[in-house]
Amino acid sequence: MTPRSPQAPNQQTSGAREVWLMPVFTPKPGRTAELRAALQDLQQTSRQDQGCLEYSVYACDERFVLIEGWDSQADLDGHNEQAHVQGFVRISLDLLAGPFTVTAITPVN
Repeated sequence: MTPRSPQAPNQQTSGAREVWLMPVFTPKPGRTAELRAALQDLQQTSRQDQGCLEYSVYACDERFVLIEGWDSQADLDGHNEQAHVQGFVRISLDLLAGPFTVTAITPVN
């Protein structure tokens, strides 16, 4: 999946804006492989969700960083209600060293 160019205007006429997020996940000691597998499954399924522009997981030191982009807040809200997201949140409680963080990000033009 290729994200929309930051210079490309949002094609929606409703005034909706793209939403970009960067969640960061730190696994408990000994749970890295399980968290990686769970994130890979989430990545594969989430890329099919309506309005998904980007959904890519990266390994960084002992953490995983997700870059996700959505056509609109409504699309992100819909994604967060999906069974695969809710399931990931449930299982991640046992895999994470602490709560994951989510930072809103903005493409630099």
